[in-house]
Amino acid sequence: MSMAKQKMQEIIESQPDDASYDDIIRELAFERMISKGLQDAREERFISNEEMRHRIRTWQR
Repeated sequence: MSMAKQKMQEIIESQPDDASYDDIIRELAFERMISKGLQDAREERFISNEEMRHRIRTWQR
């Protein structure tokens, strides 16, 4: 079984029996976002808070 499929199965099985389809999808998406964010951080793919403030200010013009 692939790692992705195994992780999905673990998340699904950890949900309560009355979990809705939307609840399960939300948990799967949350896990994916966390995993992706951690991978980005390990690979130093991020920007500083100052750079983000600068970008946001340019959007507000």
